[in-house]
Amino acid sequence: MERLNQYNNFVLLFSLIITLGLVSFSLCLAAEFNKSKKKDLRFDDELCYLPGSPAFGFGIAALICLFAGQLIGNLFVCTKFSARVHRSSCDDKLQRPIIATIFLVFSWISFGVCVILISTATSMSRSQSFGEGWLDGECYIVKSGVYIGSGILAVLALGLTLGSDIATTRQRRVEEDMKVHAQVE
Repeated sequence: MERLNQYNNFVLLFSLIITLGLVSFSLCLAAEFNKSKKKDLRFDDELCYLPGSPAFGFGIAALICLFAGQLIGNLFVCTKFSARVHRSSCDDKLQRPIIATIFLVFSWISFGVCVILISTATSMSRSQSFGEGWLDGECYIVKSGVYIGSGILAVLALGLTLGSDIATTRQRRVEEDMKVHAQVE
């Protein structure tokens, strides 16, 4: 019964993380299609003006979904790691799940790059007033493909987090099976 409950929790969290990843990707796609275009740029002598775009709201929402998915996935992995540490005795040699750790490291790298890209592109999607601009009083437009690339990185980051979850679960089952076999013999 306990294993069935663990399985249900795993499926629920797995589904939630996948949903958050897909929503984040969809919001990045929406931001890509609604970002400011070159035709929206207005000049007044040397000063420029760029109105805000709906990409700002989509980018913020994509960041929130990405943060939520990464947080939930990592909490899930960390609870598995801590449960393994508390269950092991001094005699047991605790093996760190290497594959899960590698997935987790690459997940955080993808997450960091994705957050930088989305937050920069999102801040560029705000209104850029005459003389203020985005940086040094100049107006900047988000290049094509930045939001799509960010969406792909978001899915990759959350996918690697799920891979770490799966690897940790698999490692734990192997260790439990080894303990059962050792007790039977």
